[in-house]
Amino acid sequence: MDSNVKTYDGLPMPRRLLAIATVSLGVTLAVMDVSIMNIALPSMAEVMHLTEADTIWIVNGYQLAIIMCLLAMSSMGEIYSYRKVYLAGMSVFTLASLACAMSVNLPMLVFSRMVQGVGASAMMAINMTLLRLSYPKKWLGKGIGLNATLVAIASVVGPSLSAVILSNLSWPWLFLINLPLGAVGLAMGWKSLPANVVKLDERGFPKVDIVLNAVFFGSFILALEGFSHGFPAIAISVAAAVFAVVGFVYLRREFSEKYPLLPIDLLRIPLFSMSVMTSIASFTAQMLAMVSIPFYLQNTLHLSTSETGMLFSAWPFSIMFAAPLAGYLIGKVNAGVLGGIGLALLSFGIGSLAMLPENPTYIDIIWRLMCCGFGFGLFQSPNNNVLITSAPLDRSGSASGMLAMARLTGQTTGATLVALFFHIFGANAPKSALVAGSAVAFWACVFSLSRLLIKKK
Repeated sequence: MDSNVKTYDGLPMPRRLLAIATVSLGVTLAVMDVSIMNIALPSMAEVMHLTEADTIWIVNGYQLAIIMCLLAMSSMGEIYSYRKVYLAGMSVFTLASLACAMSVNLPMLVFSRMVQGVGASAMMAINMTLLRLSYPKKWLGKGIGLNATLVAIASVVGPSLSAVILSNLSWPWLFLINLPLGAVGLAMGWKSLPANVVKLDERGFPKVDIVLNAVFFGSFILALEGFSHGFPAIAISVAAAVFAVVGFVYLRREFSEKYPLLPIDLLRIPLFSMSVMTSIASFTAQMLAMVSIPFYLQNTLHLSTSETGMLFSAWPFSIMFAAPLAGYLIGKVNAGVLGGIGLALLSFGIGSLAMLPENPTYIDIIWRLMCCGFGFGLFQSPNNNVLITSAPLDRSGSASGMLAMARLTGQTTGATLVALFFHIFGANAPKSALVAGSAVAFWACVFSLSRLLIKKK
């Protein structure tokens, strides 16, 4: 086992390219699905006669399912097979996309989105692990930068595609586009994805931990959602109580496990844990901005759906330039410095969006969005590289799962806060969310720079 770990250095060509393409396509599907929904929410609220706050469930139902299943999927990948778990997740995601398109009301759509989220969790939990097993060590940093670039391209395509579809077709087509892409991904990945270098067979399937993990994170998000959506106080109290009790039992079990589902062993590594904190804060800021901006542009500035989609593409478009640069600089510039610079730009960009003039030009909006995207692109790849490479190879699945968990926790928190702001501030909610996003991004910058004080062992 040890010999395999020491000598393993990625997949041979051309299988490597096919495996990388498969992983990139899977992540693209999951990312594009979120970016499409962000732009589509105002239009879907109008067509389905929903409030702005209620439409957030279309995003958060998906995110909730991912968060509840994420660590379980990464654990299953370590025990059984990253390849099998990833392909199973892609299959579920593709079939659930069809169910979303066939939904006739909000409860049915939210349920289908949650099933879709279960499939997405399998892809998100171990995609970075599959990249680590596919690339030679010397190319991993650049590979992570390339993956971020491809995700950014998907994010660019997402808003524009959403605008085109909603201008010419009905909203179910937002989900139907996943069917052919999912089929292509399954065909490519069947023989190309790498096998596990190390399997933790002695760990066994952690059934109890998986249930506790799902209830722990699920009750936490439901308590937040209940508060932001004005649920009865008793319902919020019950969710909070369940979170506290189950959390105590769950964490106590995890501290005694050799291979904990919640990777406490990895969180004891100072650089890893601080990078997780930086990631959570940065994605909270990102989602505060990305969910609120479409409402701000359409409802406050009275721009059309197509205008919003085209303008919003400036954010992910600039990531296409920042991500390769960040990937090139990995190993040359400290990740704390790169992340700090990027997050400072993100904070400035979001804050400047909150201070747009009453009648802004397209240029006024575009340069602010590009500042956000370029800053986030500088941060993301170096941070991901630190998280995935600071873990032992046999714990790559858990490191990848924790990376995705930090991202989704931040994104769900950000989306939930936007819903809360709608209840508190009404029509002024989007601008309030942007101010909050700028502040959170600033603290993420502080967290990133604090990594300079951590000594590597």
